[in-house]
Amino acid sequence: MPDATAMRHQRTPERPPLIANHSRRIAGRTALTLSCFALGWFAWGQAEASDALSAALAVGSVAALVVALLGVIAMFARAPAAGALRDTTAPPRFGRLIAIEFALIGLGVLALGAMDASTYIPVWVCAVVGLHFFPLASAVGAPALHWLGAAVSAVAGAALLAGLLSEMAPSSVTGAGAGLALLAFATLVLAGPTWSTRRHARSRPPAP
Repeated sequence: MPDATAMRHQRTPERPPLIANHSRRIAGRTALTLSCFALGWFAWGQAEASDALSAALAVGSVAALVVALLGVIAMFARAPAAGALRDTTAPPRFGRLIAIEFALIGLGVLALGAMDASTYIPVWVCAVVGLHFFPLASAVGAPALHWLGAAVSAVAGAALLAGLLSEMAPSSVTGAGAGLALLAFATLVLAGPTWSTRRHARSRPPAP
């Protein structure tokens, strides 16, 4: 009679990876990229932040540096086998999406500057960054980027409301919120392969 525990493990679905073809090199490169952007948001958030928030953003910056370093280590810890398919090729849509993103950011910055509304430049940049994750998710085969896009877009909305309804600078909200969202996702991506390997080992039924 089959062991009940083994049958339960067999029915346990594997958690899909955060990104397609989730190798250590891809995870490291993704974590490095996102943590560097998180570092930029944390730094931008300190422009008009309170002392307490500035200290919290500094801690976030240190954490982002640590994750970036771990990403570099993951990228180069193991060289790819000879003749193996390179995982550095970006999908064709990737370049176009990034070009559109930067074009929209540039146009928005120019428009807000011309309208003497530069305070809301961080809101615009955050909104464009958040929204670009939605088409990027399908372009790179990473459905989880929808969650990151929703989180960063929500931060942009919160920053807009903070600027309109309170004395808090929008850059403080976007710096803390977008930086934290990017850093959290980078950490999950970096930890993903290890977590998946451990779970796969636990889920594998015992040999008869």
